[in-house]
Amino acid sequence: MLSRFITKPITSTLSRSTRITSIRNSAIISVHRDTTEDNQNMPFEFNSENLKRAKEIIAKYPPQYQKGAVMPLLDLGQRQLGFTSISVMNYVAKFLNMPPMRVYEVATFYTMYNRKPMGKYYLQVCTTTPCQLCGSDGVLHAIEKHLNIKPGQTTPDKLFTLQEVECLGACVNAPMIGINDDYYEDLTPEKTVELLKQLQAGKELKVGPVSGRESCEPFSGPKVLKSKEPTDIRKLTRADL
Repeated sequence: MLSRFITKPITSTLSRSTRITSIRNSAIISVHRDTTEDNQNMPFEFNSENLKRAKEIIAKYPPQYQKGAVMPLLDLGQRQLGFTSISVMNYVAKFLNMPPMRVYEVATFYTMYNRKPMGKYYLQVCTTTPCQLCGSDGVLHAIEKHLNIKPGQTTPDKLFTLQEVECLGACVNAPMIGINDDYYEDLTPEKTVELLKQLQAGKELKVGPVSGRESCEPFSGPKVLKSKEPTDIRKLTRADL
C-alpha cells in the first residue's frame, strides 16, 4: 500500500558540499578485542594496599547500594595496573557481585577509564573553545611535533600517551594541559616543549601556571583579598548568633 503514495524517488535537497562533514577521530575504545596485553586470561586482583582501600570505599555505602562503588574501584584497578583492562573490569564485577556487563557499561562510558595500556605520562590537551581561543592548537601541535605522535598514540619508549580532551575546568588559565593528575597552565608551545624535555630528563615539574602566576589572579597582581586572613573569627561575627 505504501508504494501507491510514492511517485518518485526520495532525494536529498542538500548539496554535496553541505552534506560532507569533517571526521574527528577518537581513541576511545568501546568494544573489547583480546590482545596479548589485555585479555580475560590475564590474572588481576587488588594488592594488599588497594584491597584495604577498596574495603574502606565500600564501607561508605549502605549494603543495598554498594554497587555504587564501581567507579572508585575501577579507578583503583586502573592506577594499579596502568589501564582498565578486561581483567580489571571482571575483577571489580566479582568484587561487587555485579553482572560484568554493568561494569563494562561504566568503563566504556566515562573517558576517565583508559581502555588500553598508557605511557608513564598521560598528556591531556584541552582544545575546548576557551583554550582554543588562547592557543591550544599550537600547544597540541608542539607536542605532536616534539614527540612525533598523534592523539591516541603512545611514544615507543612508553613514556608519553597523548589525548585531545574536552574542558578540564581551568579556563581562566588557558591554554592548559593535564599530565596524569596535575594541571599545567598559561602555556605556550615553547613552554610546553620545555615541560616535556624536563619529564624526559627525569625531572619533577612545578604544578600550576608556568607564567609566574600563583593561581588564577590577574597577571597584573591580585586586586582583592590582599589582607591576611583574620586569626580570630569572633571579631567578625556577632556573639549572640
